[in-house]
Amino acid sequence: VQLQASGGGLVQAGGSLRLSCAASGRTFSRYTVGWFRQAPAKEREFVAAITRSIGRTYYADSVKGRFTISRDNAKNTVYLQMSSPKPEDTAVYYCAAGDAMIQSSIRNVGAYDYWGQGTQVTVSS
Repeated sequence: VQLQASGGGLVQAGGSLRLSCAASGRTFSRYTVGWFRQAPAKEREFVAAITRSIGRTYYADSVKGRFTISRDNAKNTVYLQMSSPKPEDTAVYYCAAGDAMIQSSIRNVGAYDYWGQGTQVTVSS
């Protein structure tokens, strides 16, 4: 599966932004999809994920209550709605997909098989 992330840009703190992850392939619904981010000089970190079947969601503590992940399997797209972003949310955001993933690994970078190219999000104070 090929992934393409989009929707990044410059947003003021307290505003909102929606990222999209569009996937190719007819079997998109079988993949768990996650969003990760990487700020300069920092490691890539987990942001949110949504499972393939019942659409169970997971969030990093740092974004819980502010970000919402959702998916539209008919459109082969996963979204990350960013509400009330903070300057510390500034990073390149990547979407990723993984198959046959166990719950305990859903926050791990290495558990995902396919990655999009990333989209820059800059939050101004």
